[in-house]
Amino acid sequence: MKFIVRILALLAIVAASPLVFGQEGEVAQFLAALIKIDTSNPPGNETKAAEYLKAVLEKEGIPSQIYESAPGRGNIVARLKGNGKKRPLLLLAHLDVVGVERSKWTVDPFAAVIKDGYIYGRGSSDDKAMVAANLEVFLRLHREKVPLDRDIIFLAEAGEEGTPRFGIEYMIAEHWDQIDSEFALNEGGSTLVENGKVKYVSVATTEKVPRGMTLLAHGTSGHGSIPRLDNPVVHISAAVAKLGTWQTPIRLNETTKLFFERLANLSEPKLAAALRNLNDENSQKFLAVEHPELYSRLRTSIVPTILKGGFRINVIPAEAEATLDVRALPDEDIDRLMAQMKELINDPAIEVRRVTENNRPFNPPSPVNSELFAALEHAQQKIFPASVTLPDMLTGATDGAQLRAKGVKVYGIGEPKTAEDARLIHGNDERTPLAGLDQFVQYIDAATREVAVTK
Repeated sequence: MKFIVRILALLAIVAASPLVFGQEGEVAQFLAALIKIDTSNPPGNETKAAEYLKAVLEKEGIPSQIYESAPGRGNIVARLKGNGKKRPLLLLAHLDVVGVERSKWTVDPFAAVIKDGYIYGRGSSDDKAMVAANLEVFLRLHREKVPLDRDIIFLAEAGEEGTPRFGIEYMIAEHWDQIDSEFALNEGGSTLVENGKVKYVSVATTEKVPRGMTLLAHGTSGHGSIPRLDNPVVHISAAVAKLGTWQTPIRLNETTKLFFERLANLSEPKLAAALRNLNDENSQKFLAVEHPELYSRLRTSIVPTILKGGFRINVIPAEAEATLDVRALPDEDIDRLMAQMKELINDPAIEVRRVTENNRPFNPPSPVNSELFAALEHAQQKIFPASVTLPDMLTGATDGAQLRAKGVKVYGIGEPKTAEDARLIHGNDERTPLAGLDQFVQYIDAATREVAVTK
C-alpha cells in the first residue's frame, strides 16, 4: 500500500509540473523536480528520484527498471535499441547528493529556487543537472525515432557520494549485462565560462584515485606535568609536518601533457610560462599558491585533514592519529609510496595504515583518439566555437573509475559555469545557470548523435 501511495505522489509531481514535452526549458523542469526530491547521502533514498524518472519515461512509452541494492537505494536503467552494429553508449549520472548546512544557505536547498538566471539547490550541479540533461537527450532520440547503430543506455545511479557499493559497484556485480557498453559519458569534466563566454571545455579521460591513509603514533600515557620523549602528540605532529610539506615527484601522462600544452596556449603570460616550464621550482611554487587545482594534477597528493589525540589538558595520551587524504596518480605504486612515506617520517613510533573503505580501482586513461572523444571535440566546436577542448585528469573521483576498470571508455563532462559557480559544488547555495543547462543538452546531444545515429 505504501508503494502505491508513493507512486501516486510521484505521478502527482509529474502531472503538476508544466512538462510540455519538446518545449524549451523542459530540462530545467526535470532538474527542478529532481532537486525537490531530497536524496542526501546518507541515507540516500535514491529510489524516490528513480521512481520520478520512471514515471517520466513511462509517460513517453519507454520501459525502465529500478534495481535496489538495499531498501531505498535505487538505480534506474532504460534503453533505446539500436541495430547492434556498434556496442552501446552509456549516459551515466548519479541521483544522490551530499548533505547541507541549512542555516548557511540563503535559499531552501530543496526548493529549486530560480532567480537571476540560476536554479539553486543541492544537486543543481552535482549531479542532477547531468541526470536531467541525459534524460532530455534520451527523450529527444526516442521522440524522433532516429535509427541507431548502437543502443543508448540511460543510467541514474545511487551511492556515488562515498557509498558506491549501493550504485555502480552493485550494478557491475549484479546487473552488468544491463549497462555493459563501449563508451560512457559521465560527470567529471568542466566547461569554463569567463566574461560571458566559454573559454574551454575539459573532458576527463582519467582521474586520480583516492587512497586514504592514517598515521598512528604510539607512546606512554602519563601526567601532563611530566614531559615524555615518546609523547604521541609530538610524534604525530612532526610526521604530519613532514608529509604535509613533501612534494612527491612530478609525473605527467598522455592526458595531462596535452592538458597543460593546450591550456598554456589559452592562458595569460605568467601562467602560460609556468605551464611550459613545469619542472622549474619557481613555476611549481606559483602554481601551488595561485592555481592549486592545476598543481594537484602534477603529482600524487598527500593532504592531512584530521588530527586526533588526547582528552584532557593534563593527560598525555597513549595514542594520537592523523588522517591523510591521498589522491594517487592513475599509475601510482601504493606500496612503494607507503615505503617512501615511512622513510621520510623516519620514526619507529609512527605506523602508516591504509584505509580500506571506498578505494576506487586504478584504471587506464580513456584514449584521446577514440570515436567519442572526437565527437566531443566536434560538439564543442559546434556549440562553443570560440573555445577549445582540453583532455583532463580529474583530481577528485567519480564512478567512472569502476567502469574504466571494466574496459569502458569513460569521458567526464560538465555544464557551462564560471569558476565561482564551480566553487559552490558541495558548498552552500549550489547553483547552475539555466542557459548553460540548455547548452549542455545540445553538447551531449550532438556528441551522442555522432557516435550512435545511423549515417
